[in-house]
Amino acid sequence: MSFAHPIVLIALTIPILLIVFQWIKRTRALPLPFDYQKLKDRKWLGVLLNIVNTLPHLILAALILIAAGPRAFERPKSERELTNILFCLDVSGSMVAKFGAGDRYDAAMSSLNEFLNYRDGDAFSLMVFGGDNLRWVPLTTDVSAFRNAPAFLHPTKLPPWFNGGTFIGKALKQAQKELLASESGDRMIILLSDGASFDLSNGNDLKIARELAENNITVYAIHIGGGAPPAEVSVVASITGGETFAAGDPGALKAVFQRIDEMAQASLVRLTPDPVDNFKPYVITALSLAGVYLLSLFGLRYTPW
Repeated sequence: MSFAHPIVLIALTIPILLIVFQWIKRTRALPLPFDYQKLKDRKWLGVLLNIVNTLPHLILAALILIAAGPRAFERPKSERELTNILFCLDVSGSMVAKFGAGDRYDAAMSSLNEFLNYRDGDAFSLMVFGGDNLRWVPLTTDVSAFRNAPAFLHPTKLPPWFNGGTFIGKALKQAQKELLASESGDRMIILLSDGASFDLSNGNDLKIARELAENNITVYAIHIGGGAPPAEVSVVASITGGETFAAGDPGALKAVFQRIDEMAQASLVRLTPDPVDNFKPYVITALSLAGVYLLSLFGLRYTPW
């Protein structure tokens, strides 16, 4: 229990002193003629009268407590911690290869947009890469830009200098810079690619993976198409605490996203409870005491005759 204005509580000394005085004072006896009739000793009546006369002082104490601004803490709450998820999407020329009813790019975009529905409350960013990389959507909780992206980023609509190659290492470094700009929350990269990358060779995969791990960035890699995922990509995912998946068809690709959602569950943060006004119990107490006192005035009051 706490009070917004604790200094007001000093005034509680007034009703306390009044209560003490009420119980220690001795009233003056008044002789009355009863024709020598012997009266019964009724000390209990004096105690009862003192209790009733104490009620106004208790009401005053309750009013002082109300004036002090009683406060109570809310029940502790938990909040879902935001996860910053950056999609690193390969838009090299090989992504136009047939994949189910469409091509690899279409399947990747479709599954990516479906994944957004699983992660309500998270922040997302989209980066496309090939020979170079481009951040298409900055970190945001508004996913409308993702819904409109497929028509603009298809490999057939990009210049040859951009989609002529697969530079995964370069894209991961840029993705790391983007995620480090986020002030709070977990950080995750979901890499979607269908090929290998020479800029991860010669130990670059280990170097990049360690940098990502030091910055608490987890990488989940999805290899779209036939064959096994590149070993270098698997190394990066493993060191950062993620995993590598192979998706040979659109159905498997959607299942992979569901699996990633299950593995990367959002954590809950316990919030510090805020103090709120808590007048109710004191007001009820004051009104109850006042009601009892008013009723007592009909028959329980001190009179000298």
